Amino acid sequence: MSTLSTILNNKIVAIIRGADPDDVLHITAALCEGGVQCLEITLNSADALRLIESVATKMEGRVIVGAGTVLNASEVRSAVAAGAKFIISPMLNIDVIHKTKDLGAVSIPGAYTPTEIFTAFSNGADLIKVFPSSAGPSFIREVLAPFPYIPLMPTGGINLTNIREFKNAGAVAFGMGKSLVDTRQKVTPEYLQQIKANARTFIEVIS
Repeated sequence: MSTLSTILNNKIVAIIRGADPDDVLHITAALCEGGVQCLEITLNSADALRLIESVATKMEGRVIVGAGTVLNASEVRSAVAAGAKFIISPMLNIDVIHKTKDLGAVSIPGAYTPTEIFTAFSNGADLIKVFPSSAGPSFIREVLAPFPYIPLMPTGGINLTNIREFKNAGAVAFGMGKSLVDTRQKVTPEYLQQIKANARTFIEVIS
């Protein structure tokens, strides 16, 4: 299955930002055991490129890892060289989209307005990260009225209370951070079990 197909099938991209590098593989394993197959490691995290390489190597065949908070084409090159299969940005940068596609990775730029969303898709983005998603499910529905063919992935503020509403509004995937993995928490065996259970619950809700 291709990277994009895996994201669209699994629907959840877990965002790991600022975790202790020693904890990332444990967190990844817990997410995987809970059914989450797509993991984003943000480049503004400690040892991000090393962690992407480690997850890509040690969890190959179980988890697809991508890079988040990618701001320019140089970072795209570094992330893909480390093993990132998809590239996520918090904003729209056409050079980032083009470099990502040139290197054979899945492009997921951040966009918010209808103009940004359409521009990103027209320039080759595979999936649009609607960020932030604070406008709510109604915004997704309204954007999809003129652009029903553009796949949208709301990110920021997605939780168990609203994820089904976002799905019903037409979202095809979800970027999830603290509601899935709170990297401020001490990573204990108990917390890893909580991550696993939490992941499983989200998967069940959107199945």
